[in-house]
Amino acid sequence: MPMTAKQVLRDVFGFPSFRGIQEEIVNHVVEGGSAFVLMPTGAGKSLCFQIPALVRPGIAIVVSPLQALMDNQVAALRQNGVRAGAFHSGLAAAETMRMRSALEQGELDLLYVSPERLLADWFQEILQALSVSLFAIDEAHCVSQWGHDFRPEFLQLARVLSQHPGVPRIALTATADAPTQADIMERLGLQQARVFRTGFDRPNIRYRIVNKKEPQDQLLRFLREEHQGESGIVYRTTRKSVEETQAFLLKNGIHALAYHAGIGDRIRSKNLDAFLQEDGVVMVATIAFGMGIDKPDVRFVAHLDLPKNVESYYQETGRAGRDGLPSNAWMCYGMKDLMVHLQLIASSEADEPYKQVLRKKLNSLLAICETTGCRRKSLLGYFGQELSEPCGNCDTCLEPVQGWDATVAVQKALSAMVRTGGWFGNKHIVDILLGDATEKVKERGHHELPTFGIGKDLDAKVWSSVIRQIVAQDLALPPGERAWSLLPTPAGMDVLRGQRQVTLRKEPEKSKTSRSTRSKSKSLLGKGMNDSDAELFEALRKLRSNLAKEGGVPAYVIFPDATLLEMARLKPTTEARLLDISGVGPKKAERYGDEFLQVIRG
Repeated sequence: MPMTAKQVLRDVFGFPSFRGIQEEIVNHVVEGGSAFVLMPTGAGKSLCFQIPALVRPGIAIVVSPLQALMDNQVAALRQNGVRAGAFHSGLAAAETMRMRSALEQGELDLLYVSPERLLADWFQEILQALSVSLFAIDEAHCVSQWGHDFRPEFLQLARVLSQHPGVPRIALTATADAPTQADIMERLGLQQARVFRTGFDRPNIRYRIVNKKEPQDQLLRFLREEHQGESGIVYRTTRKSVEETQAFLLKNGIHALAYHAGIGDRIRSKNLDAFLQEDGVVMVATIAFGMGIDKPDVRFVAHLDLPKNVESYYQETGRAGRDGLPSNAWMCYGMKDLMVHLQLIASSEADEPYKQVLRKKLNSLLAICETTGCRRKSLLGYFGQELSEPCGNCDTCLEPVQGWDATVAVQKALSAMVRTGGWFGNKHIVDILLGDATEKVKERGHHELPTFGIGKDLDAKVWSSVIRQIVAQDLALPPGERAWSLLPTPAGMDVLRGQRQVTLRKEPEKSKTSRSTRSKSKSLLGKGMNDSDAELFEALRKLRSNLAKEGGVPAYVIFPDATLLEMARLKPTTEARLLDISGVGPKKAERYGDEFLQVIRG
């Protein structure tokens, strides 16, 4: 007799109850309904199709663009006793043949497949002979040209789905604004499907953005003061900067690894395995890393360079704290980051309307960076979600930012831009405002301009902030292809004419740390814990790490931090009590229970 959804949740995955609207989604799909699901990372999207796949008869096909995500989820499912497999281009020939045989023999309940493999003629022939229980399209924003990670091959999914008209389909994403959501539903034929939206908020993540000064030193201070010995990701934009930052962290005693496309496959795979299987590894990487990395105990994501849009920022920061425990999204950015993005947009081969879309998306991210209000409200507002009150868990809530009437200062800066003809960047403009007769200033005769020295009432740091915010407020932009120079926009000219006032944020004197230096266990367990609990938690982590290395699987696949924390708090000493812990199902209790119980009893 087939199990019910609740039985699968408890007996396979080890969870006592559903979270949020999970149960409503699961029941809808189990009954044969199609769905569009918008849920934030870490909210449990995967269970919304994994459980129906095990309740409904036949094989479920999960389409995903992310090989790492497929492999991670298959490994986790197999640990729970689920007959799961994956088809993608990264498989060795022998594994591909084994998966094909298992598929043809009906030995799988759930198959993850890349869109390229799904579209192959031979795969379609096999699929026609199978009883398909459902189609799940993960990372569904890849379907839409309005999405931030569009994949052209996803456009052909509708053709495959149309060949199985009676099979329910569920599309899932964590990052899609309103136009992208509408595009997804149209392209996947989900216009009549039920829509489930839970919002974008990740309350456990603390958002913090600081002005870039000495980024690697700022990063080191952040890691030492708040995340010593914890796992996290540091994003850089270039291969060279990845390697420089990794070397810097290693030199300063941080266990850091590098990941980018220029590293050989063997080393890159070895570094990825270490990040997944070991505790306390910091991965310094380009933005391609982390797509599909389902590691729940990433305690921080740090950006040392500005992402290209809000969607990228939200998705990348969303790789922190998937287990729901307190985590940090920390970024430092400066004027140079902004100019690099503007240059890339200006020099791209895209048509002008699309360039305008890219600049608009970039400006939306800048508005979040430069807000004087709650940063989370600004971030969620971009996706159309209103937060009724300030969150209390972002830097601008914890350290309120003061605004100031900067109209006159902005007029001075814009005037200097006009008088230099729009051929110079922020550093040259600041030199003119401060009356600094550098060689470049004198060579061009700019020491004789009326604006030379009119900004001595402010220092260089403030002027740099003013110009950065001028660009963020769309008051000045590069003219044409010259992304290194600045000229007032029409809105900026209104300010120059005195037709508009400007309020800017004051830069805080010094950013405080969000918490004092504490051990990982105490920071996660909370105020009610004692030293014995912390010692037990660390002992359980050590056991988990050893088991992961022996089994060649990510540590969190055995048990995530949240499960170990509950063990440390409740200290079960029998298998029956162990099964009461969230995340411990019968299969895992049978496989690992004795060893964890021995540590707890000890």
